[in-house]
Amino acid sequence: MPKKIDVDEGRAALAAVEAAIAADAKPGRTELATAVRYLLQLLVEKAPGNSVEVRVPPFGAVQVVQGPRHTRGTPPNVVETDAATWIALATGRERWVDAAAAGRIVASGVRADVSELLPLRP
Repeated sequence: MPKKIDVDEGRAALAAVEAAIAADAKPGRTELATAVRYLLQLLVEKAPGNSVEVRVPPFGAVQVVQGPRHTRGTPPNVVETDAATWIALATGRERWVDAAAAGRIVASGVRADVSELLPLRP
């Protein structure tokens, strides 16, 4: 992650995104990007490591979970999802199994199931 998101900035962006979702409106791109990056940052803090890459294109990607370090090429354990799904998973509005069954999560590798780390906040 390039820039650490300030906690207050991250919480404000997340609140703005959640308010937009609740109003059935499209969140602002800046707030959406900040909220995604903030939640990825919380994931890194909760599960530091380099064995799983979590991608939320186009906003960010992080490596998490202790284990074998990945250094080149495509990581062996990858999770990829869209911003809305990532926010729903990270905040507990959606369960991993439901998002995976609906095809909104692409997870490959034996360590790619990070459901035990979610939600990141109540």
